[in-house]
Amino acid sequence: QVQLVESGGGLAQPGGSLRLSCAASGFTFSSYGMSWARQAPGKGLEWVSSIDNDVSVTYYADSVKGRFTISRDNAKNTVYLQMNSLEPENTALYYCGRGRLAIMDWGQGTQVTVTS
Repeated sequence: QVQLVESGGGLAQPGGSLRLSCAASGFTFSSYGMSWARQAPGKGLEWVSSIDNDVSVTYYADSVKGRFTISRDNAKNTVYLQMNSLEPENTALYYCGRGRLAIMDWGQGTQVTVTS
């Protein structure tokens, strides 16, 4: 069955960086776009970024554009989210999803906390 396992979350200071990873299995990874979304405490799910199965095409929410970078390694069945210049407002549970326009499966999430 489809499995998406996120890792790399943790505690960061404002202005710091974290790199999230999502290891995928149970489907042909290179055939699917992949996405990241997040849910902050008390708020709904917010789309963050997506990448087509063609690794050259990426998409970002305005709130993260220029600070976050999505990438993928089809040989490792893994999608990444490099997060730089982190802000306290980026504190959330970050989820990896299979798909781009429509998310078919979600991982369990990895917590990112940005605080001084």
